[in-house]
Amino acid sequence: MTYVTQLPTQTTPFANLHAHHGRALDRPLTLAVAGAGARGTGYLELAERAETPVRITAIAEPRTARRTALALRHGVPDDARFADWRELAARPRLADAVVVAVQDAQHLEAAQAFAALGYDLLLEKPMALSAEDVDAIAAAAQQGGVSLTVCHVMRYAPYTRRLKEFLDAGRIGDIVSVQHLEPIGYWHYAHSFVRGNWRRTDESTFALLSKSCHDIDWLSHIVGRPVRAVSSFGSLRHFRPENAPAGSTERCLDCPLAQRSCPYAAQKLYQVGLREGGVKQYFTRIAAEELTEEAVDQALRTGPYGRCVYRSDNDVVDHQVVNLEYEGGITAAFTLTAFTPQENRHTKIFGTRGQLTGDGRTIEIYDFATDERTVVDTDNGGSSAAEGHGGGDEGLMSAFLRALHEGRPGLLLTGAQESRDTHRIVFAAEHARRTGQVVHL
Repeated sequence: MTYVTQLPTQTTPFANLHAHHGRALDRPLTLAVAGAGARGTGYLELAERAETPVRITAIAEPRTARRTALALRHGVPDDARFADWRELAARPRLADAVVVAVQDAQHLEAAQAFAALGYDLLLEKPMALSAEDVDAIAAAAQQGGVSLTVCHVMRYAPYTRRLKEFLDAGRIGDIVSVQHLEPIGYWHYAHSFVRGNWRRTDESTFALLSKSCHDIDWLSHIVGRPVRAVSSFGSLRHFRPENAPAGSTERCLDCPLAQRSCPYAAQKLYQVGLREGGVKQYFTRIAAEELTEEAVDQALRTGPYGRCVYRSDNDVVDHQVVNLEYEGGITAAFTLTAFTPQENRHTKIFGTRGQLTGDGRTIEIYDFATDERTVVDTDNGGSSAAEGHGGGDEGLMSAFLRALHEGRPGLLLTGAQESRDTHRIVFAAEHARRTGQVVHL
């Protein structure tokens, strides 16, 4: 089967510009936020800490307590606080730009509405849930004359920038092939893809799109060539009713195995998150309304995050491999899997003059000519969302704010057309997995 797609363009992400683009603003950049979940709130916090002068002028978030707390923190007036993004979109434009971090299924409608109003868009990944909707979003940005930046934060991480410098300088010669692993982490997978919002294809989307469009995009960024062909295999192997241990129950709080032997017990993640910071607390904040024993207990007794991982209604894959052939015969093998510790991605890049090995923080280059190894530690923290994707979240927000405020569109690495094209690779890979075909782009 052949998918027809436009090849990645070489034009700037700002193919269509507002009047202020190309020159600096003489006032703070104004920013609205549609969707103040974990990602939207994180971008708000990064904007607050940014060196670029920014003023938050509107917040749309259905949860009253969170909306009120964020509005008070950022000085957003009562008449610019909205319970739904559609209420914000029904008003005349209240900011220069909007962060669109609503649920994935709402991206198309929200992006079209805000683009028509003249907002520049920072759109959380994935762009949309179908190739047709991705095309429609790119078209809406063009028709509205606005910029569209997709949150492919891995491109903006200092680790990626340094790795790309080595490749562009020819340190390993020409790239021949790549191995890339996304180790989702066993309890991250259980949280997001068994119990959480991304557990069902019909309610959100398939796992490769929701979790790993980052990685497929990153590989295109690293290789620097368009994909010609895709194959893929994967399934939901483990988190199924027939694999439930004998004696287990519908909910973890009632289960005699939870504390003794189940690695996926809700208590292990969410109750521990009350006492520990970092990633576990990040997930506990998502599961419960408040960081209290009572709130967590209530969430685990009645909400989706207390369900047995073998008795949920999930259907997305827990492991998948994707094989990519790029123009010029370069190949890449990508693996996503639930069955790992919570750790950084692992990459090996094989070149004609050397090998580059990276783990999201450390880069090792082996030179075939000298048999010497060079190791560089980029030291940017953890690569998970709770840890800022190794500095990628901060890098993205800094680039977005500076590009708009300083009139420097070249700071942005993820424009509408290029993000559209790498999303199309993801859709082709899922089609290949479902049909067993090699898909040619």
